[in-house]
Amino acid sequence: MRILSALTALALLAPAWTDQPSGVTARLRGVSAVSDRVAWASGSGGTVLRTSDGGASWQTLIISGAEKLDFRDIDAVSEQSAYALSIGAGESSRIYKTTDGGRTWTRQFTNTDPKAFFDAMAFWDADRGIAFSDSIDGRLVILRTGNGGRAWTRVAAEGLPPALDNEGAFAASGTNVAVHGRDHVWIGTGAAAVARVLRSVDGGRTWTAASTPLAAGPSSGIFSIAFRDADHGIVVGGDYRKENEAVDNAAITNDGGRTWTKVTGLSGFRSVVAYLPGASTPTLIAVGPQGADHSTDDGRTWAPLTGSSGLHTFAFAKRGRAGWGAGEKGRIMRLNYQP
Repeated sequence: MRILSALTALALLAPAWTDQPSGVTARLRGVSAVSDRVAWASGSGGTVLRTSDGGASWQTLIISGAEKLDFRDIDAVSEQSAYALSIGAGESSRIYKTTDGGRTWTRQFTNTDPKAFFDAMAFWDADRGIAFSDSIDGRLVILRTGNGGRAWTRVAAEGLPPALDNEGAFAASGTNVAVHGRDHVWIGTGAAAVARVLRSVDGGRTWTAASTPLAAGPSSGIFSIAFRDADHGIVVGGDYRKENEAVDNAAITNDGGRTWTKVTGLSGFRSVVAYLPGASTPTLIAVGPQGADHSTDDGRTWAPLTGSSGLHTFAFAKRGRAGWGAGEKGRIMRLNYQP
């Protein structure tokens, strides 16, 4: 009886995925969770979703004039306020903001450069954020805002290293940009000869670049980056054309992103990685279309986390232990993580 009870307890504590009805069939690549009850998701066909009951139901939100856009990134800064970024060449790359739970939206930024293609964004708080585009003519393209998105300013060329040929980011999960504290920010790049991490410690005013050992090339590189403090972080990715391969697709840093060390153990291409907030040991989950893996030792070793497929993105709640994955054909899955 005691053995049975122990096994039952372990089963109840194991991370468990649960499908939730999204009510849409769009491909979802953006998700952001504020708490165990409030989360947002976004994707193709102008799709933006929000739940306020832990995912038992999802409300479809309307952004007027954006019905054909592909919202690859959504960043919630509170239960009522969120930014949504759409991708595409020229004016298809836009940023919208809501402060009333998605009832109304304001277009804050429209790209006017036909060569630019914005991929992802991240915010330290409700006012300060960073957005990143594929490079243009050998130059990196990074925007900053310090006033809640009312104005976006491009980082001056003298504050940036030169771009590599074809260097940009993969708009696969909205997690190419990571921020921490007041001024630390990192961007993971791909599609070039080397997968690099761009790093700033002054709020994005000036940047340096570091090479990583991840696979690199036209369909390879860093797809996601996450930091748990100013020193310890991880990048994951691989080749999106080879989803089952687990070769050179993860690396960790313990010096703020100056140097990166390859780690093994992921079971395939991974498009997103996330730290579990408040965990007693540094705990991570990495998710891709073919499945997921988790680590409880800061990414050094990994084990498969069964029960998911068809997911492109994932986010843990900023408060609590729940997380949400989103992906193909409107699929949304909640993960209750109790290691």
